[in-house]
Amino acid sequence: MATTSATAPKFDLNAWFAEFSAQFQGLNPKEPGQWPLAPKLAAALAVMVVTVVVGYFALLSEVQDGLDAERAREPQLRQDYTQKLAQAVNLPELRRQKSQVEEYVTQLEKQLPGKAEIDSLLSDISSAGVGRGLQFELFRPGQVVVKDYYAELPIALKVSGRYHDIGAFAADVSNLSRIVTLHNLVVQAPTGRDAASGALSMEATARTYRYLDAAEVAEQKKAATKAGGRK
Repeated sequence: MATTSATAPKFDLNAWFAEFSAQFQGLNPKEPGQWPLAPKLAAALAVMVVTVVVGYFALLSEVQDGLDAERAREPQLRQDYTQKLAQAVNLPELRRQKSQVEEYVTQLEKQLPGKAEIDSLLSDISSAGVGRGLQFELFRPGQVVVKDYYAELPIALKVSGRYHDIGAFAADVSNLSRIVTLHNLVVQAPTGRDAASGALSMEATARTYRYLDAAEVAEQKKAATKAGGRK
C-alpha cells in the first residue's frame, strides 16, 4: 500500500509583514471607509487612546484635584473629630458646668435693678447715709451710660460726718442687695470754721447698674448692626 505525506505550509513572517505594511500605503484620508482592515483597526485604536487621554484631562483631572483637596483636609478633620469626641465623652460634665454658669448669671442679674427699681435704689443709698448720721451736701445722679447688656448710672456724692460713720456708710453701700460701687473717693478734713467740729467730708462717685429690658437690648443690637454696616 502506498502512503503519501503532506507537507505543512510554512508561515512566512516577511511576507506577512510586507502585506501588512502594504495596507497602509496609498490611503485616501477622505475615504476612510474604503481602507483595508488593518488601517481601520489602527485608526479606531488611536481614536480610543485620544478619547481616553482627552477625557482624563478634561474630566478626571478636576476629580483628581478635588480628591487631593479632600486628602489635604484629612488631618484637620481628624483633629476636629478628636476634639468633638473628647467633648462628647465629657458632655455630662460640660452640661453640669453650663447649668452652674447659668445659675450664677441668674444670681448676678438679680443683683441688677430694673429701670423701675432705680428710684428705690437711690432712696436706699440716701437712707444709708442718713442712717449713719451723715449730711448730704451733694447727691446728683448723672447721665445713664448704656452698654451692651446693661446700663450704668453714675451718682455724684458729697457727705460730711465723723470718720467712722463715713466708713460705715461705705460698708452699708457695698452690702446693699443691689450692686453699687464707689469710685474716686476723696476724704478731706474740714477747714476754717468747720475745723473745730471734727467732721470729715467725702466726695465720691457711686455707680449702680441695671439690666436692659428686651426693647433696649433690641435697640442696642440694631445700633451695633448699623455701626458694623458703616465699616
